[in-house]
Amino acid sequence: MFTLGNFYKSDEWESFRRIIMDERLDDNGDIVCEYCHKPIVRAYDCIGHHVKELTESNVNDWNISLNRDNIILVHHKCHNKIHERFGHEWRRKVYIVYGSPCAGKSTWVRDNAGTNDLILDIDSIWECISTSRSKRLRENMFGVRDCIMEQIKMRVGKWQTAFVVGGYPNKYDRERLADMLGAELIFIDESIETCMSRATTDDEQRFIRDWFSDFIP
Repeated sequence: MFTLGNFYKSDEWESFRRIIMDERLDDNGDIVCEYCHKPIVRAYDCIGHHVKELTESNVNDWNISLNRDNIILVHHKCHNKIHERFGHEWRRKVYIVYGSPCAGKSTWVRDNAGTNDLILDIDSIWECISTSRSKRLRENMFGVRDCIMEQIKMRVGKWQTAFVVGGYPNKYDRERLADMLGAELIFIDESIETCMSRATTDDEQRFIRDWFSDFIP
């Protein structure tokens, strides 16, 4: 039996979503957003939206939750607009956005987050507390991170969606965090060549190499 809290993380939903994505490729091999009618360039930017809203009472009714005719494929940003425009109940959601340094995680979150969304980004914390990333300040940085992480876990505040941004190369670490936060995982999938081309310092290049070395899909 599924709940709204675990349905979207289930193998059944993920397999079903990918089948629909494959079925709805156009002649150019693109998935077209069924809200704005523009291509969805990246798979991680594709949301399967239930036209008839999914609730605790119908999540186990496959005629609703896993019905092709009840699903449209849309951008994350368009999904937010649908909820705001048509008055769907907005259940608080948490996303863990992970990937290599310079993959574009923070950029993707900025492009998709709304004015009432909470963003926890370690890079931004460093920028707020220091002009460097001195090891002597790591305890302070992690203290700020843990405080906000606890607020997300306990759903403190009036935010709508929370985005937790980080590398998380280890599969087991990120899945454990996802379980703790009740979060969905979004992998910003870029090649090492693309990430290295965006790096501006030797340290960034080293962090990228280390991430790909440690990455467990």
